[in-house]
Amino acid sequence: MLVTFAALVPTALAAWLVWQVVSGPGESEPPKVLPAPGQSSTVSPSPQDGTASTSPAPSKSEERSASPSKSKASKASKAPAKPAGGSGPLRGKVVVIDPGHNPGNFQHASEINRSVNVGNGSKECDTTGTSTNAGYTEARFTLDVAKRMRTTLERQGATVQLTQDGGRAWGPCVDERARIGNSAKADAVVSVHADGSGEGNRGFHVILPASVRAGAADTTPIVKPSRDLGERIAGNYLKATGQAPSNYVGGGTGLDTRSDLGGLNLSKVPKVFIECGNMRDSQDVGRLTSGAWRQKAAQGISEGIVSFLGG
Repeated sequence: MLVTFAALVPTALAAWLVWQVVSGPGESEPPKVLPAPGQSSTVSPSPQDGTASTSPAPSKSEERSASPSKSKASKASKAPAKPAGGSGPLRGKVVVIDPGHNPGNFQHASEINRSVNVGNGSKECDTTGTSTNAGYTEARFTLDVAKRMRTTLERQGATVQLTQDGGRAWGPCVDERARIGNSAKADAVVSVHADGSGEGNRGFHVILPASVRAGAADTTPIVKPSRDLGERIAGNYLKATGQAPSNYVGGGTGLDTRSDLGGLNLSKVPKVFIECGNMRDSQDVGRLTSGAWRQKAAQGISEGIVSFLGG
């Protein structure tokens, strides 16, 4: 049974301040992806399993997205979630989990590189994401954590939908990811990621939607509830995993507000991203590549969602 940690955030924030005194100030700007020294900036899929080889990490611009396609690949994500009929504190609640990227994106460069409108600009449909130096990809990480979250939340009675569960060839695009949450009338949406910054940059951060009103984007109604969701996730994630807030984004708070992510700009329901750690830092990698630790990550994010939904 999950425990609701509604009162955890103030404690967690106090812990962040203590940690920040030890580790120094973080940067306020989002990091750029840096390849490891002496290595190329492209990850090649392995011929055996379609995941990355030991050549690391392409730049991850954002997310992540894919506009709707008429191919079989896109049809799997279109059915809206229906309220759960099971018992539990989240009975009747709908949660959409968005595993960042897709393991198959490496083989579909033309599809994921095309531009989609995100309200106040345009972004790539999706990206390949980053990877560890040893070739463990962000797409594999996010899908694993998302499936663990689904199991945890369904046990609480929630109806859970993933934007992709590994059954489609690529994507979806960032605008489609937003539409999936909107169509489901989700009570909460969380997009799961891992960062690709440089060695020495470590820790997690939760990305909140900025106030954006442009084109199809109007985040005004979701800014406040999304912040509440993000703060609860940050506090519970810190408690469950022991992962410190980012020392390079968010000024030690573990929170970052952005206006350039289509998955947030186009959302009509409360939504946040979480960068669970940095896949390019040797200390964080030890956690991100551990199945036992990924279970803690899934638990912490899920407990934040439960707290937000009042379960």
